[in-house]
Amino acid sequence: MSLFLKIFLWFWLAMALIVGAITLVSWSTRNAPLAMQFRMLMGEAIAESSQTAVQIYENQGLDGLEEFLERKSNRQRINSAGLFDKNRKLIAGDLRVAQINDLFDLTLKSDKPQFKRFSDRTYSANRVVLDDGEIYIYAVELKRFRPPTFFTTRFILQLISVILIGGLFCYFLARYLTSPLAKLSRATHKIAEGNFETRVADKVGKRRDEVGNLAKDFDEMAERIENLIDSEKRLTQDISHELRSPLARMNVALELAKAKTSPESEKLINRIETESDRLNDLIGQLLTLSKLETGSQDFEKMEVNLTKLIEDIVSDANYEAKAKNKTVNLEQNGEVKILGNEMLLRSAIENVLRNAVRYTKEGTEVKISIEEHERNAQINIRDHGEGVPEVDLEKLFKPFYRVQEARDRKSGGIGLGLAIAERAVDNHQGTIEAENTKEGLLVKINLPILQG
Repeated sequence: MSLFLKIFLWFWLAMALIVGAITLVSWSTRNAPLAMQFRMLMGEAIAESSQTAVQIYENQGLDGLEEFLERKSNRQRINSAGLFDKNRKLIAGDLRVAQINDLFDLTLKSDKPQFKRFSDRTYSANRVVLDDGEIYIYAVELKRFRPPTFFTTRFILQLISVILIGGLFCYFLARYLTSPLAKLSRATHKIAEGNFETRVADKVGKRRDEVGNLAKDFDEMAERIENLIDSEKRLTQDISHELRSPLARMNVALELAKAKTSPESEKLINRIETESDRLNDLIGQLLTLSKLETGSQDFEKMEVNLTKLIEDIVSDANYEAKAKNKTVNLEQNGEVKILGNEMLLRSAIENVLRNAVRYTKEGTEVKISIEEHERNAQINIRDHGEGVPEVDLEKLFKPFYRVQEARDRKSGGIGLGLAIAERAVDNHQGTIEAENTKEGLLVKINLPILQG
């Protein structure tokens, strides 16, 4: 799971939990205050109604009291009402003293409205004392208090809206936090692919936090790496150029020495000439590699018959392989043409093929084939050698890299052939990779086919 998704989901979950907790606490604590407020309001109303009922009874008699109590019983919050004397006798109303027996005693002793709940019913009563000492008890049966519904459709819609808005906020917050890291990651991959001109500070923006500082440090690191690589390439190129002149003079001196040498010194002269040729070949490969890496030379590209080119390379390689009791076998499936530089392509394929011939076992053959995959031509070169350790597969195409030091030196390898092959293939927008098989090492070269 990506860092962006983790931050987004955790922020959103935290916000949802906070909203849920606040909602739960609000719902669980809301009913008690509402019930208390209801009781206070009803107590004031009952106290006022009890005074009114007694006054009506004193002034208008029983008929007026009955009419008043009937109106009260039809109210929204009251089921029934009644007025009693101090001896528990019902004066008027539809409420029976048996229903409020315990409440009656409490009310006689208190000057405030009293409440009592029996089963699922709630009763309230209030004592009224007249100037002459006469005592009346006014009592009502209240409808059960039901707090307003909390989880209404409107509330649920509001809750969903809050969570969605919070999710949108969390999305942009997570994007703000992780976007620079994603850009840094892409820039790192570009550096790893060899694009040392990659910079990221301008893409991150004018941030003054730790991420902004990291982007600046990354750019400084990339610039130093680019300078080091450029210096190394220039040094290799300069040294190669500088060595060419003394080598040329040395070859001229060797030719002159041959004409004047004695038979006893001829072997030494021949040995010096051989080493001079090897050194000259090494310098030539270094110059080619340097040109490919630095792009200091534009290699002209034209239509190349890849099948015919490989046939020529196989013919030469097979001639050399037979001298070592080895063979090279070409499996072709028709003519393939690409746009490229014939010299570079020849060098790339020849270097890989010669490497395969060098390491295939005596008495075996090296197989080379051409296959078409959509818009690419895949060249497969398979030997019957011991293969390469898996940890070394990705390092095969690095300059001067040797898997087995002693064997490569003995066979004359200097570790530049495969490096040149990779740069040449890359110059044609292709790919080259190696893998171990049961038979030996397989090298695959993919090149884009010329579109007609």
